Amino acid sequence: MTASDGDGHPGEAGTADGPEPYSLAEVERIAEALVFASAEPVSEGFLAERLPVGADIPAVMARLADHYALRGVNLVRSGERWAFRTAADLSFVIRKDDGETRKLSRAALEVLAIIAYHQPVTRAEIEEIRGVQTSRGTLDVLMEAGWVRFRGRRRSPGRPVTLGTTPAFLDHFGLEELRDLPGLEELKGAGLLSGRIPPNFQVPLPGLSDDLAEDEDPITQLDLEELGLLTPGGEEEE
Repeated sequence: MTASDGDGHPGEAGTADGPEPYSLAEVERIAEALVFASAEPVSEGFLAERLPVGADIPAVMARLADHYALRGVNLVRSGERWAFRTAADLSFVIRKDDGETRKLSRAALEVLAIIAYHQPVTRAEIEEIRGVQTSRGTLDVLMEAGWVRFRGRRRSPGRPVTLGTTPAFLDHFGLEELRDLPGLEELKGAGLLSGRIPPNFQVPLPGLSDDLAEDEDPITQLDLEELGLLTPGGEEEE
């Protein structure tokens, strides 16, 4: 038998001989249910708050991932979060209505790629790499998709806003972390780079942490108001 403590956290069930801890199988079932029931990928911190005290969360999730590895649905790690996803080799059987698919423009794809590989990056730096101006609408599309976010403000003249990707970006593209972004040879193999690229061309190694860089300051409420994301007083703009 199992029970919850007074705070709703799974505890240990009492018996005549003393407390009876959860079995490993029960812990895995609880973790499985928590991830399945969540509409969004769940963090290990979220799981730790709800699983029995002392549960080895990484080990539990690794065992569950192995269990689902060859099934039609896989348990995958995206950033620092876990979610169930259709097995990659079966994605062709999942049909979506045309209205659900929103294709990005070439400009949006270019900007998204630059942000992913060069983050933290400012709008001016994006434009320098692309060689053309970047419209606000392009960035708005990427932010509405939930793939790009404001990271901070660069400690340089004008204090430009820096941009980076989000956990939703990793989840959508099936990446566990930024280091899983394709490298030069993978991009060539996929036909995304032509054979006429300059001999000294290099695909940059993306930053591997969401922590602010040494030359970044955190975004404040005043910054958000200045950027038009909050009205004076702290309410979000619709």
